[in-house]
Amino acid sequence: MWRTRSAAACVICRSLANSSNGIKRKSPLQNLHLVSRSVHHPYYPSSKFQRPPLRISVQLFSSLNRLPIRKTKLLYVKYGFQSQRNFWLARLASRLLKLRYLILGSAVGGGYTAKKTYDQWKDMMPDLDEYKWIVPDFIWELDEHIDFDKLIKALPDADDLAKLLPDFDKIGESFTSLKGFFSPGSPGETAFRATDQGYENDKQYKKGLLGELILLQQQIQQHEEEARRAAGQYNTGPSQQKRKVSDKEKIDQLQEELLRTQLKYQRMLERLEKENKELRKLVLQRDDKGIHQRKLKKSLIDMYSEVLDILSDYDASYNTQDHLPRVVVVGDQSAGKTSVLEMIAQARIFPRGSGEMMTRSPVKVTLSEGPHHVALFKDSSREFDLSKEEDLAALRNEIEIRMRNSVKEGCTVSTETISLSVKGPGLQRMVLVDLPGVISTVTSGMAPDTKETIFSISKAYMQNPNAIILCIQDGSVDAERSIVTDLVSQMDPQGKRTIFVLTKVDLAEKNVASPSRIQQIIEGKLFPMKALGYFAVVTGKGNSSESIDSIKEYEEEFFQNSKLLKTCMLKAHQVTTKNLSLAVSDCFWKMVRESVEQQADAFKATRFNLETEWKNNYPRLRELDRNELFEKAKNEILDEVISLTQVTPKHWEEILQKTLWERVSTHVIENIYLPAAQTMNSGTFNTTVDIKLKQWTDKQLPNKAVEVAWETLQEEFSRFMTEHKGKEHDDIFDKLKQAVKEESIKRHKWNERAEDSLRVIQHNALEDRSISDKQQWDAAIHFMEETLQSRLKDTECVIEDMVGPDWKKRWLYWVGRTKEQNIRNETKNELEKLIKCNEDHAAYLANDEVTTVRKNLEARGITVDPCLIKDTWHQIYRRYFLRTALSHCNLCRRGFYYYQRHFVDSELECNDIVLFWRIQRMLAITANTLRQQLTNTEVRRLEKNVKEVLEDFAEDNEKKVKLLTGKRVQLAEDLKKVREIQEKLEAFIEALHQEK
Repeated sequence: MWRTRSAAACVICRSLANSSNGIKRKSPLQNLHLVSRSVHHPYYPSSKFQRPPLRISVQLFSSLNRLPIRKTKLLYVKYGFQSQRNFWLARLASRLLKLRYLILGSAVGGGYTAKKTYDQWKDMMPDLDEYKWIVPDFIWELDEHIDFDKLIKALPDADDLAKLLPDFDKIGESFTSLKGFFSPGSPGETAFRATDQGYENDKQYKKGLLGELILLQQQIQQHEEEARRAAGQYNTGPSQQKRKVSDKEKIDQLQEELLRTQLKYQRMLERLEKENKELRKLVLQRDDKGIHQRKLKKSLIDMYSEVLDILSDYDASYNTQDHLPRVVVVGDQSAGKTSVLEMIAQARIFPRGSGEMMTRSPVKVTLSEGPHHVALFKDSSREFDLSKEEDLAALRNEIEIRMRNSVKEGCTVSTETISLSVKGPGLQRMVLVDLPGVISTVTSGMAPDTKETIFSISKAYMQNPNAIILCIQDGSVDAERSIVTDLVSQMDPQGKRTIFVLTKVDLAEKNVASPSRIQQIIEGKLFPMKALGYFAVVTGKGNSSESIDSIKEYEEEFFQNSKLLKTCMLKAHQVTTKNLSLAVSDCFWKMVRESVEQQADAFKATRFNLETEWKNNYPRLRELDRNELFEKAKNEILDEVISLTQVTPKHWEEILQKTLWERVSTHVIENIYLPAAQTMNSGTFNTTVDIKLKQWTDKQLPNKAVEVAWETLQEEFSRFMTEHKGKEHDDIFDKLKQAVKEESIKRHKWNERAEDSLRVIQHNALEDRSISDKQQWDAAIHFMEETLQSRLKDTECVIEDMVGPDWKKRWLYWVGRTKEQNIRNETKNELEKLIKCNEDHAAYLANDEVTTVRKNLEARGITVDPCLIKDTWHQIYRRYFLRTALSHCNLCRRGFYYYQRHFVDSELECNDIVLFWRIQRMLAITANTLRQQLTNTEVRRLEKNVKEVLEDFAEDNEKKVKLLTGKRVQLAEDLKKVREIQEKLEAFIEALHQEK
């Protein structure tokens, strides 16, 4: 049948071509439609014909057609002049073929147009690669398990689609309605204009739920414009009284349709967010359990937060400022800053108070996604489960304690930052810093500089050119009372990084007389400050015990029933903390991507400068930071403590014996030897010595011995600590060693039982009077002579100071005596005469003797006080006694033989030699006992104390900063910090690029 028709058509065409009738024109065959030619003459080259415009009815519904819809006639083909008598069969065939061409052409054209429209829609869909993290990993791995090529082949191709005849009227209506959405005049912006200004040219649309949400949002904005345009036409014009009721009903209908579309859009967003939250939670839980066997890595926001923590502790001298982005939350006191932050974090984590200042220091909160809703501090490993009320209360209490501890005495607020991380499913990833609320007046109980301190803290954070300022304004109070808006406008006059948030909108709607005032605030027309975006939120009913879920429900219910939305004063994307959180997160990450690489380059340059300075100043030293220097000093100190155990016993005993005798010699001479020497016989002498030695041993001697041992240990320890070791000595450790020494000595306590055992040993040593050989006797005589000569020398110096220089010094050095010295010299001469008259005179002057001396001096015109006479006598008699004792000591050198016979049949008595031998032996035994206690017990206890002090200092950073100072330490610290910051920034940038 096809061949018959083709043959008939060819006959007709040739007839038409041959019958030109002398008229020069194109062949009628060339006037046929391209489809007709392709059917009739498949062998005819179609490229020779220029394809005319397609004038079939399918063209009416093409999305590419911008012309108004109109009906066009099909192509009319003129066949030229032919006699009806000869070509009636051809005319009949052409009529039949004409209907066939219409049907077939319509089907093919409709299929082609539908395919082209589909491709156009596909190109206009947004690129959702940025949201790839929303979908779990197993979705992207489906192509490994499902053969999509087979599914594509199973779908019908274009030829099969061409056989279908669609309902062109309905398609035309659909295209007409969609044409309004894609027209150039319709609004196509997103919910937050700040975050998509840099991305409007790069967005491409894709099909899916997000594309549907975008179309719904465009539809909402179109309805808003239509409602406003209709309301403007209804309320303006000279014939306002003559408007029909139908116009008002049309406006109401448009507003109701707008609200329904907004509610549909909101429900779809909630459904998408809920599904995404569940999927993310499931994936994160599987990762925690190790189902995917993936290597665990820190999240992107945690890496960024670590960089900010290091920067907060970094104090460089090279003016390298921290310009990394963070969200700075500022506002007037009690404006609702903390409540907004809690709604974003989805937990009541901050301490609360009614009207009083609760935020006393900056709190950095790092929000990140995780399977469980938990919080933890930077310097603590404890996790607070935010789903449990007791953990929430403990967290609030811990934050309040940290705030109060950070505030120094005499201050109200602190600049010290408290770092907190909050993880949970569905949380937007960002870093926020909650600052103390701005106040206008300093009240009682506050420091006088509280207002200025809060301003300086806020300015310090806001002057960062990459910081996002979240300005919180209380909607329940008059806008003119706001302080923070002026501060924000000073720091960001163009509003390029400011987001304005109006809180307590529910109270504002009730209290404000003119709702248009709220509209003016949200549109940025009331305040002089500018902002990227404006939001209105409700953060509760004022009850601190409300849960986050109940606040969310109340907020959604309020805005659904609010007149502000119904009358189009507020837009749907400008309300709720949920939209605010999404907008702030998008703006935060946009700012991070734009500035992080520049900051990394700045720290790279800083590192180069620091390394160059170190090489120039300390070319032969390693770059040891404060902690490494402390470890080095710690090892040196411990080595020096161990060196105490290397001291020889002989050295210990010599030092102890010498020091102890210097401490007790005065008591022995003045209180024991001198009173005993006044006795008349040896028996009384020995009795007096035994009594006084017993009293001295029971009360004073053991305590003095322990003091001497402790001081000796301190001196030896200090000697080892401060001893220079040549080229290896590093004076940078001197302050640290001195502090360790003082603290260790302060903590050390001598064994209390040592005195009791030492008392018994000393008592037994002093009771022994037996000198076994001549060597010991000579040693006792030598010890006595040294002691007496030392005392005699000291006494002569005292007398010389009392009476002044003698005649030789006066003549040689041209010095004279004072009046008092002349009086004392005359008194001395009188007293010397008294001793010469009675060589066995007692140690004390009698009253009549004092009177005699005074009268003799008065006779020569010298008035003398009796006290001066007695004082001078004490020194004169001591000198006489010591000289006599020394001469007696020389006589006793040969007295050991008489000592062995107990001085029988001998006038020589050497009891004083025996006394000094007893003292000498007691000193040797005491020194030996103390040496054993030192080496066996006290040195080890001191070493333990030193270790404890070093451990305490290692945990006290302030102590290390105070004790290890200097340019070298600071330069090494800066190098360490800058390198750590640069490495972490590079790791963060690499992870950021991988996420893209």
